[in-house]
This record gives sequence, structure tokens and C-alpha cells, in this order.
Amino acid sequence: MPSPRKFFHAISYLQYPLLLAAVGFYVPFVISLLNKQPDWAVLNHVLILFGVSLSFSTLQDTTTTQNKLSEKVWQHPTKGKVALVIIAIMAFGFMAVGLLALMWFEADQTQSVAVGLTVLGIGMLGLLKAAIEMFDNHRLDKNPQ
Repeated sequence: MPSPRKFFHAISYLQYPLLLAAVGFYVPFVISLLNKQPDWAVLNHVLILFGVSLSFSTLQDTTTTQNKLSEKVWQHPTKGKVALVIIAIMAFGFMAVGLLALMWFEADQTQSVAVGLTVLGIGMLGLLKAAIEMFDNHRLDKNPQ
């Protein structure tokens, strides 16, 4: 029986088809913007798919890094802290804007984008948790090699 860590790491690869689907919805949204008739429901799909994709990305094994750039960021104490602060601001910002828009605005277009922003913020919150684990596992000042 495979270990739960390997199982969840394998499931994390579902992030890529979800990202591809988000890009697939993004193209028609950009076209609608260029036609000066933005389709906000399509933007909602983009935000939801991207948020769910981020959620799946947090299932990967945090004891390994995916590339040299992320390894450099998580090994360096200052760069890692800056990255965590940026992710935290974005996560809580998306959630706050999304929830406030849900409460204050009643237009269907605003409601749909608000839901997408909230889902994106929740996905980024999961990403923040995974990033904290990556930082703890890889920083050179706490884990000398």
C-alpha cells in the first residue's frame, strides 16, 4: 500500500488540468473585455478553477522543492519570510474583498466575482500553510545541510 504522503502528492498533480481549464476560461474573458462587454460569469469560473487548483497544489510533498527558484526562496530566511508575507496578504485580501462584496453588493455580476475571489482566497490560504511547511523544511539557518 502506498504511503499517504505519496498518495496525496500524486493527487496534487490534478492542479495542472485545473490550471489549464482556468486558462481556457480566461481567454474568452479577455476576448469579452476587448469587445467592451466583459462576461463576469466567465471571470468567476477562472477564479474558482484557479482557487481549486491552488488547493490541489497544497497536497504535494512539502519536504521537496519543485525547482531551483523555489529552493532558493525557501532556503533563504529573509526571502522566505517575504514570500510568506506576500502570500498571506494576497490570501486574506482576496477573502476579505470577496466576502465584503458578497455582503455589500447585490448585482449578480458582482456576486459571482465575489464567490470566485473568496474561493481563490481560500485556495491561497491553503497555499500559505504549505508554504510555511516548505519554509520550515528547507531554510538553511534552521536546517543546515
